Amino acid sequence: SLDQKRAGVLLDVKQDYSVGLDDAFKNTYSFLGGTVVSEQSYSTGDKDFRAALTSIKGANPDVIFVPGYYTEVSLIVRQARELGITVPILGGDGWDSPELTKGAEEQFNNTFFSNHFSTEDPDTTVQSFVKKYQDRYHAVPDAMAALGYDATRILADAITRAGSTDSAALRKAIANTKNFQGVTGAITIDAERNASKPIMVLKLVDGKYHLVQRFAPNGDAMTPFQ
Repeated sequence: SLDQKRAGVLLDVKQDYSVGLDDAFKNTYSFLGGTVVSEQSYSTGDKDFRAALTSIKGANPDVIFVPGYYTEVSLIVRQARELGITVPILGGDGWDSPELTKGAEEQFNNTFFSNHFSTEDPDTTVQSFVKKYQDRYHAVPDAMAALGYDATRILADAITRAGSTDSAALRKAIANTKNFQGVTGAITIDAERNASKPIMVLKLVDGKYHLVQRFAPNGDAMTPFQ
């Protein structure tokens, strides 16, 4: 929300994923009128984040962005709440794991992260996939399952369009993927092999992921969810 004008950031300097998200967040947040009031860092494998979190807390942010993987984020959020930090904490798809909130479900309330997929998406393609996955594996699919399913289907579609598995023909067909209706949304792939597709914003409530909003690749909000 643009009401949160002051942000703290805690990033993993050992992970290109985290550094890249940090750069994108700062650029966009600044463009929208926000200010990063404290930026602290850690390294993969760290266990104690209290000093960095205390510094961030002292800057009085309205929100904290933690673009890391669930292994560290699981500890970061718990320690933040123990330090009395109650503001929303945000993250990316690296948060997606059943291990994230285990044993600390309430402490993760008022946290949000962006992801590729939500089982609460009412789209018929999504719901059909969820049902088939549960019928076969007796478990709820996560984003990795959805991405793997889409990747395989896009490859099969490219083979069909290319009419062969010749590498050059297949490479061209993959780059020409346009508006492919996948479980993770309508997917278009450009000449650089970058996928353009929607993202989901999920809210954690007592350890459960709930779909709040879907955004189109251009940043426009799509159908809202409550």
